[in-house]
Amino acid sequence: MRSDALAWKVLLLLIGRCVAVGAGSCQQPPRPATPIENVVIIFQENESFDHYFATYPQARNLPGEPRFQAAPTTPKVNGLTQALRIANPNLERPWRINRSQSTALIAACDNDHGYTAEQQAYDTGLVDKFVQFTGAKEPRCPKNFAMGYVDGNTVTALWNYAQRFAMSDNYFNSTFGPSMLGAINLVSGQTGGALPENLRGGDGEYQILNGTMVDNAAAAFDDCAENPGQGVRFTGKNIGNLMNSRGVTWGWFASGFTPTGKTAEGKAICGQKHVADNGELMAVYDDPDPFEYYEATANPHHLPPSDTRLIGKTDQANHQYDLELLWEAAKAGQLPAVSFIRGPQYSDGHPGYSSPLAEQKFLVDTINRLQSLPQWPKMVIFVTWDDSDGWYDHVMPPIVNPSKDPKLDVLGGPGACGSGASLAGMQDRCAYGPRLPLLIISPLARVNYVDHHLADQSSLIRFVEDNWELGRIGNGSLDALAGALTASLDFQPADVNAKPLILDPQSGEPN
Repeated sequence: MRSDALAWKVLLLLIGRCVAVGAGSCQQPPRPATPIENVVIIFQENESFDHYFATYPQARNLPGEPRFQAAPTTPKVNGLTQALRIANPNLERPWRINRSQSTALIAACDNDHGYTAEQQAYDTGLVDKFVQFTGAKEPRCPKNFAMGYVDGNTVTALWNYAQRFAMSDNYFNSTFGPSMLGAINLVSGQTGGALPENLRGGDGEYQILNGTMVDNAAAAFDDCAENPGQGVRFTGKNIGNLMNSRGVTWGWFASGFTPTGKTAEGKAICGQKHVADNGELMAVYDDPDPFEYYEATANPHHLPPSDTRLIGKTDQANHQYDLELLWEAAKAGQLPAVSFIRGPQYSDGHPGYSSPLAEQKFLVDTINRLQSLPQWPKMVIFVTWDDSDGWYDHVMPPIVNPSKDPKLDVLGGPGACGSGASLAGMQDRCAYGPRLPLLIISPLARVNYVDHHLADQSSLIRFVEDNWELGRIGNGSLDALAGALTASLDFQPADVNAKPLILDPQSGEPN
């Protein structure tokens, strides 16, 4: 009897603590299927694989630029051969943007990276019309801008991460088109199921067509959405729904998410601003938070968590947070199992206002800090980008999900992008889109490894799904086709990666 009474007392104390902290705080998540206990996804903007890794691992090493010298055993990537650099089928040759040019030029110019324009650039697989269809249109920008690339003397940190850890050279955007399509695919594997089913932007171009997002459109459930107009919402599930159903802690952490004020109607104002590399004063918070398009995972008014102990769990913040709260959670020993990181707009790497060097500083500062956490030994950091910005990439993406929209699809001719049936009968989701960079940074990553297995943005969803046995999203999500990323990891590694790789944020070189 005495032991029974003691058991009841302990149970009541636990229940009281759960009630005090918040609903769902005592749900026990499944154990991960691998030694990885913390997944961090850093989500940047607008780079093709060739734009950052065209000549990897060979850098020019010109005077005045940080040097990069590859290890003798470095594997080759599917980059630009000497033949493609000299006799390229495009109107202009690929050309190296040097480090001193990279900020002024890239922060001033931007390529066309629309759903249709990118299909036109790939020209039925000839990959020869980037200058005509995705090249920068501003008169001040060189007509060969889309053919530019940087090397390890500019994105020095990224090349050093690839040397020490792993990278993929066969990883693709989940469809053609701009930022929000990539962001939605990152969390749901599909851009279908959007409402309203047909919507045009202020320029008259479709943002939603046939219930599919085909261009950037504001989120229906975000007070701070840029150019909100008529907000768009998605009706399906995302990876957040699957994690919530199993009690896996998670969060989307974005710089500038904390409001600086409220409107008279009580809506949040995200007023933090910073001068970008193009000289403009820009909002720190940029709205490609894909979870704000789904009512079940949105935090429209940017409410803070009701308690630090609830970061990663379901409360009024609903898993959407300011980036500073990630570090508070980590300090309190509450780092979520899955964390998405979205940095300030001025350092996201997007041409037209940001630059590779501004991006490098943010990435290195963030990754240095993550490597200092006690969770580092069982962590994997994926660094990836939302779309290609229309930068040239010489690899024709494999078409695994066709689309036949006479208004927008042109890859294989008028109204055609691939052949066969589309997943779930949804049009305007031609997949895959352009090749993107992907870095896999972890003590469990294979050292100096290049993964050639086919993968796409929804492969990150698949990794989370498989690691916590969450099942698949369904309803046409590309996670059903996604390649695995586990070849880049060694779950019985030597201790070579146990020591963090701390880099200098300015030069990208090891400290």
